[in-house]
Amino acid sequence: VQLVESGGGSVQPGGSLRLSCAASGFTSNNVRMAWFRQVSGKERQGVAAIGRAGTMNYEDSVKGRFTISKDNAKNTLYLQMNSLKPEDTAMYYCAADVTVAIAASLSESVYDYWGQGTQVTVSS
Repeated sequence: VQLVESGGGSVQPGGSLRLSCAASGFTSNNVRMAWFRQVSGKERQGVAAIGRAGTMNYEDSVKGRFTISKDNAKNTLYLQMNSLKPEDTAMYYCAADVTVAIAASLSESVYDYWGQGTQVTVSS
């Protein structure tokens, strides 16, 4: 199983970015996946998750600004981030749980596979 993130970068406040996570070794339409972020020195935080049945779950601070989606044909997970704020600055990771669990969980402990991360910096 491999997860490879891309799409990070530097943007000004109010800008947008779309992160991608290319998955291999499993079929993305049969797993639950999520995006997490981590600031140096702090714990990793769940940002958005999509469950096996397609349900979505968002951390409160990103609701209405971020959208998680999957393209099962491309085996790719996305995170569209709009109206970015300086506090969104972090390393962003995608994660996958290939068990039979269904819920769109934001808990780090349920995910078995992780990508290497992509840096997002929001600054003027």
